[in-house]
Amino acid sequence: MTPPSGYTEDALVEQPAIALLSSLGWETFNAYSEFDKGISPLGRETKAEVVLKSRLRLALLRINPDVAIESIHQAIEELARDRSRMSAVAANREIYQLLKNGVRVLLPDPDGDGETVEVVHVIDWNNHLNNDFLLCSQFWITGEMHTRRADLVGFVNGLPLLFIELKASHRRLESAYRNNLRDYKDTVPQLFWPNALIILSNGSQSRIGSITAGWEHFAEWKKIGSEDEAGRVSLETMLRGVCDPVRFLDLAENFSLFQESTGGLIKLTAKNHQYLGVNTEYVNKDVALF
Repeated sequence: MTPPSGYTEDALVEQPAIALLSSLGWETFNAYSEFDKGISPLGRETKAEVVLKSRLRLALLRINPDVAIESIHQAIEELARDRSRMSAVAANREIYQLLKNGVRVLLPDPDGDGETVEVVHVIDWNNHLNNDFLLCSQFWITGEMHTRRADLVGFVNGLPLLFIELKASHRRLESAYRNNLRDYKDTVPQLFWPNALIILSNGSQSRIGSITAGWEHFAEWKKIGSEDEAGRVSLETMLRGVCDPVRFLDLAENFSLFQESTGGLIKLTAKNHQYLGVNTEYVNKDVALF
């Protein structure tokens, strides 16, 4: 069997993960040779770009059929603009608000009287099928001084909302955080400005956290649909429980919280039991209404 482009020992963990995410509804693309023929199939002009503008444009047009094309262009510029003067978490909060509430665009009033406001929605939170889910393996990113290659990056409507760092099964999972994730955040911070969730795994152990979470706050995800099911620590459980498109959008939209702490702004994401508990309570209340 011929190893895939960009093959490493981590591929024994990576390939099953890609196959599973594909079965969940993510389109997959091996980006190792993305620039070998000069023109990127993903539409990127350089490796420094982390927003896939062509896919974002198509998604915005589909989600906002009645919005002016100029508003679409302005929304893309706002989502992709340079935020390097901001802290990573402040940039992340700003983009989160755009994802959740839409991008407000000012346009000249048709009557020539001031300006009008149009809201460009970035994600269809109510219908996951109206969104574009793309998983790129071996994705190159260039920062100010260094170039890095991420194992798996998940794009929703062209925006990198999911980051997955994989290690070989014999390696300690903590090294994915201390040796890899921290380096990526330092060298290619733009990849994390839109990020919703980070997953670290060595195949048998998996943990999930936010861009500000320390290692001690990365948590396991042992159950998929109910608190009553038997817990199982595995990459499969993590991916099925978190990356199913419906669950992923729910987590991204409703289970992120930005909070000021003594050390500054932090981002909190729900733990497994919190996510299942809230949704179970919501379903029970909803049922009780009928």
